[in-house]
Amino acid sequence: MVVISQESRFEEANDHKFSHYSFRIEQGIPLHPNLATFNRFKFSASKGVKIGSAFFSTLFNGGSLVGATGPYQAFAIGGANSVRGYGEGAVGSGYSCVVSKNEFSFPLDKQLTGVIFLDFGSDLKSGHRVLGNPGLRKGKPGTGIGIGYGIRFNTELVQITADCAINAFKQRTLYFGINNLIL
Repeated sequence: MVVISQESRFEEANDHKFSHYSFRIEQGIPLHPNLATFNRFKFSASKGVKIGSAFFSTLFNGGSLVGATGPYQAFAIGGANSVRGYGEGAVGSGYSCVVSKNEFSFPLDKQLTGVIFLDFGSDLKSGHRVLGNPGLRKGKPGTGIGIGYGIRFNTELVQITADCAINAFKQRTLYFGINNLIL
């Protein structure tokens, strides 16, 4: 199979705001008659703005997949990089999806930042199209919302993060991470 990919991006940033937009299209063309053709597109849009000493950012991304592909090609929704408060892929898996992540961060002192967030994701009722319908078999809801709070501790080398997220089932999940490691 030959996969042709095209991506368009736009980015703009300064000290008070940022914008990022990207759109990617992939087409799989079979070299053998037994293989299937597929088309996939993904999009991402994010914006951030400084409000006094605080900062608000939002990210909206998603995509769609058309064609005969395996279940591993489906979009997995849920997890630290998607909808916090759920495990990886626990919201759903589908051939279409949207995810929205919104964060409001505010300084607590020179090295410590507080964060409040709201995340949402959906498989856009496309989970039944995935071969074997794994979302239904595993009891995934198909849509999910996560709210929570966290802290960011900045050092000279890394940023240490800790988040507490609560999902629609009132289950709590803690996330810990290290970002921006400089060696």
